[in-house]
Amino acid sequence: MMLTPNLTLRDVRASDLAAVLGLNNTAGPSILPLDAAQLDHFYRHADYFRVAEVDGHLAGFLVALRDSTAYASSNFQWFRAHCDNFMYIDRVVVGDLHRGHGLGRTFYADVQSFAEVRSPNLACEVFLEPRDDVSLLFHGTFGFHEAGQQVMPESGRRVSLLLKKLECYAFVCETYPDGLPAVPWLEQRPLPADEPQLRAASQA
Repeated sequence: MMLTPNLTLRDVRASDLAAVLGLNNTAGPSILPLDAAQLDHFYRHADYFRVAEVDGHLAGFLVALRDSTAYASSNFQWFRAHCDNFMYIDRVVVGDLHRGHGLGRTFYADVQSFAEVRSPNLACEVFLEPRDDVSLLFHGTFGFHEAGQQVMPESGRRVSLLLKKLECYAFVCETYPDGLPAVPWLEQRPLPADEPQLRAASQA
């Protein structure tokens, strides 16, 4: 099915955080729970944190971090130990009403466009306990391959660690050795300063 034309992908705002938290924590066992402190860390430090709005309502979000970001996740640390340069997709969540319409692929195409001018690899993981065949198939058809497996000490669940090589990165480095052009779609997400509404939004 085609996505509705009334779709907007944009950087997250402090006013979105309560809805993001609710969406995450009702997503089911394939998404790890999130608390206000973790969400605050993503909001302040994630290189990529975008939400999808459909007809003005928050429909999903994706969080991704550069390998240089401070993050204690065992899966993120596994990639740090096994891969020199990567962008790590920590989580992607699509609300129940918007699943099956291609929003996950839209997010992955967008984060790949963001990542491939900054890193040679896109990384993520998929749960094997319980086995998530829908997610495994999705990532396989999107070009990811398994780089390893581990049992997460946080949860005791086995995961498949996936990588996708981003072929454009070498061209970008050769063509723009002094930095990317100053155009809006290549801008880095501005990391937020202290915002009065942040604490209230993230703890709602």
